[in-house]
Amino acid sequence: MSTTFDHLQDLLTSEYQLAPERLTLDARLADLGIDSLSALELLWTLESALDITLPPGPVVLGTLGEVVRFVDQEVAWQGTGRVVAAFETQAAPIETAG
Repeated sequence: MSTTFDHLQDLLTSEYQLAPERLTLDARLADLGIDSLSALELLWTLESALDITLPPGPVVLGTLGEVVRFVDQEVAWQGTGRVVAAFETQAAPIETAG
């Protein structure tokens, strides 16, 4: 079974032509050239690929790990069972703005 991080890596290497070695959980989106509009498009693509519905409000995501955790939280909340968390974390949940 593919993880959320696997889906994200595939998407970023194919659609954004990013080198796989740059794609780590602590990689900052801005350092990868992903601005807020690109991040939104990325989330829409993941939403479609994983058959989930992401909340409509804004969310602040700074790293690939935060994207993975946010998407995994939504998958768990919606109970789709489509992906498995790419990493274990004790960090606080991602909070959406608004």
